[in-house]
Amino acid sequence: MKASQPVEKLNWPLMADNILPEDRQAVIEFLKHNDRLTQWKEVRAFEKEWSEWIGVKHSVFVNSGASANLITLAALKEIAGPGEVIVPTLTWVSDIASVLQNGFTPVFVDINPRHLGMAEDEVAKKITPKTKAVFLTHILGYNALTDGLMKTLKEKNIPLIEDGCESHGARFKGKRIGSFGWASNFSFYYAHHLSTVEGGMVCTNDDELYQMMRMFRSHGLVREMDDESLKKRYHEKYPDLDTQFIFAFPAYNVRSTEINAVFGRNQLKRLQDEIDERNENLKVFLGGLDPAKYRTDFELEGVSNYALTLVLQKNFTDRAEKVTKMLVEANVEYRRGTSGGGNQLRQPYLKRLFGDAYKNYPEVEHVHFYAYYIGNYPGLDKGLIKKLCAMLNSID
Repeated sequence: MKASQPVEKLNWPLMADNILPEDRQAVIEFLKHNDRLTQWKEVRAFEKEWSEWIGVKHSVFVNSGASANLITLAALKEIAGPGEVIVPTLTWVSDIASVLQNGFTPVFVDINPRHLGMAEDEVAKKITPKTKAVFLTHILGYNALTDGLMKTLKEKNIPLIEDGCESHGARFKGKRIGSFGWASNFSFYYAHHLSTVEGGMVCTNDDELYQMMRMFRSHGLVREMDDESLKKRYHEKYPDLDTQFIFAFPAYNVRSTEINAVFGRNQLKRLQDEIDERNENLKVFLGGLDPAKYRTDFELEGVSNYALTLVLQKNFTDRAEKVTKMLVEANVEYRRGTSGGGNQLRQPYLKRLFGDAYKNYPEVEHVHFYAYYIGNYPGLDKGLIKKLCAMLNSID
């Protein structure tokens, strides 16, 4: 694209409003007939419906995906004690922050460029007797689970924690991600596949972890458990305490509200249809890009695309600068470095702990400087996608 050519304005936001009139109406109807707005029946109903959709026994609704991470790692600390947690170098800050906040040492691995998640061979190399869990992120809707990774974790008896915040409904071997790990965490923030305005979820098939999550969500209170036999044990062990005020852990208040749950329940009804539409948009986008200039060979099996993935084939700084300039001039909102802004080890909170370790992860380094994501959402005009592809392909 020549510098003298005017750039057409595409006016493409990162996300169109995903709270529809029908969602607002559901909340209005709820408010007309209910006085209790804090966590109660709607929250429990949403947890049950989400569990059924993901394919797990239990879910615990919290106020954000970051809170889901925090209490999951807090429970891991109580169960497993201090040690190391293997984490991706490309992820959202709260994954690694929750590891640090709970006293674990993060151990970083590079990514597989075809799905942007942790490279399975890198994970296998980093497992030691100190490893307490592997915290895997499904980036931008791509499934990051592999047979090799699952085999390694099973053989070494290492718990898997899945971050599915950007990947609601992605699949591995036909099952939805979030149903494979010891725990899995989701976010329902604005722009995610399903939004409760603010909100998150912890999912698990582990009965003990589920009860702990219920307590960690609400001050560590024993009364929050729904297992009466476990409650009774605490009552008998601490007869000097009021049964309504037994605090098992130094925990948090990360509860959500009935209003957020109403949003979630209403959106869940159309979620799979919207995922299908997002995936069609991704296919149009990748199919329209010049594979000599941009990566188009992402692993699409099981994908549930969050945002359109734009990665330059090579380390062409000039081309990256031209892409950035064109997106700005065309009024196409984007994020550089994809999830979390790229290499987390370049961020101040980690750089002061690990210095220049960011240099050791070449695949993430490429994404940091030569990758973007662009908004994808139901209703996005496929003609607009094709037009953007043509503009990108014209860049030398």
